Amino acid sequence: MRRPTVFALPPVPTLGRDLVALGVSEHVLRAAVTSGRLLRLRRDVYLDPASWPEDDDARHLLLAHAEQVIHPEGAVSHWSAARFWRLPSPAIPAPGEPVWLTLPAGGSHRSRARAGVEHRVAPLPRHHTLVSPSGYTVTTRARTAVDLARGLPLTEALPVLDACLRGECLDLLPRARRRELANPVLVEAGARGIREAAGRLWGTDSVEHALGVASPLRESPIESLSFAHFVLAGLPLPECQVGIRTAGGVFYPDFLWESERVIGEADGRDKYEDAESRIREKEREQHLRDVGYRVVRWLGKEIYLQPAVVMARVAHVLEP
Repeated sequence: MRRPTVFALPPVPTLGRDLVALGVSEHVLRAAVTSGRLLRLRRDVYLDPASWPEDDDARHLLLAHAEQVIHPEGAVSHWSAARFWRLPSPAIPAPGEPVWLTLPAGGSHRSRARAGVEHRVAPLPRHHTLVSPSGYTVTTRARTAVDLARGLPLTEALPVLDACLRGECLDLLPRARRRELANPVLVEAGARGIREAAGRLWGTDSVEHALGVASPLRESPIESLSFAHFVLAGLPLPECQVGIRTAGGVFYPDFLWESERVIGEADGRDKYEDAESRIREKEREQHLRDVGYRVVRWLGKEIYLQPAVVMARVAHVLEP
């Protein structure tokens, strides 16, 4: 029985032709893949199986990095970059969804899609990219948000831009409290990179519209989606995360219509994850009622699946 040829397995995505240049024959590469000693990420790009991560996001980004091995001038972008920046997606990312790469305009590149890969050709100035700790080029958070939000309806664009704006503001002032995040000067400084990126790309009217109502104060996609529906429904727009002093302390509800003395709370699956936190929330709500506020609540699944029902509920409570 012939022993398999021993060679150093690549710890990062590596071109097959580079391995061949080191003396590994194509026959040996094929045999190593067949035996499971070597993992093929895409055509002519290989990896040591021990370096294949457990986490779905890390796997996706590694596949994007493999695509960059073939196209080193490109940057991981769009929904792939959103995984890197932890920006929200309209849907739960699924294993096997395409990796996205933006290639610089002005060359011979074409926007195209094939199994597992989406290529986009667009202006790609150097300040719109950075090098990740893993060593691959990725679009900045601001550029990523613009790439994602352009062309999307407000309900999909606002969660992305809120999350991006919050991240940009916290980069400028890492220990910012709600008071600082409400400061228009900080918000405008945080939005500067987003506006600059939007100004370099076509089709960004939806970005400008969404950025006009974006806020770093909203802390979850559910809150952002709810606010987008308030805008579209023509309801009075609430303040977000405003402190209210009560006998039980200062509380910061998701939404506040001060003139109507109404508080809105968007409840996600993990917001009150155990019995103790649910009891604390009931106590909190009672303290708010004790100082004269009415409270209207809705679930995350309601605002995703039945937004009209939520808007009708809120409108009813806001009626004089």
